[in-house]
Amino acid sequence: MKQVELDKLDQRILAILQQDGRISNQHLAEQVGLSPAACWRRVRALEENGVIKGYSAHLAPERIGQGLCVLVNLSLQRHTIDSTADIERQVSSYPEVLQCFAVTGSADFVLRVVVPDMVSYDRFLNEKIFTLQGIAQVNSNFALREIKNTQTIPVGSGDEHS
Repeated sequence: MKQVELDKLDQRILAILQQDGRISNQHLAEQVGLSPAACWRRVRALEENGVIKGYSAHLAPERIGQGLCVLVNLSLQRHTIDSTADIERQVSSYPEVLQCFAVTGSADFVLRVVVPDMVSYDRFLNEKIFTLQGIAQVNSNFALREIKNTQTIPVGSGDEHS
């Protein structure tokens, strides 16, 4: 996918929206120094160009009974396009899997899984992961505490701090 060129105003809009996705267009326009109509057009263009993929609420997993975070390394028995695509499709359908990355190194995939507790994780492994065809090894790393968890992507040259 082609990279979108962002000017300083677009970068500022993106930085603000990442901090507060519910900000009104009026308030956003004031913060970036544009008219509301011009600001709205820029946000709309960023959405249409796929720079802004959507808006969501960030939840506290432990507050809703989903307090166990596990980083799961999956290694494949063999690497074929069909078997890999099938595993990707299956894993992507599991609501417990918040993120899935194809990676280099000793594992082929790294999953970030969130479940209520160890019993739930055991069930997730037995009913979902261990039933996948072509998995050679599963390695689970349990998060002890969260140090940083952000979806905020740096925009701009990084030399502005406002």
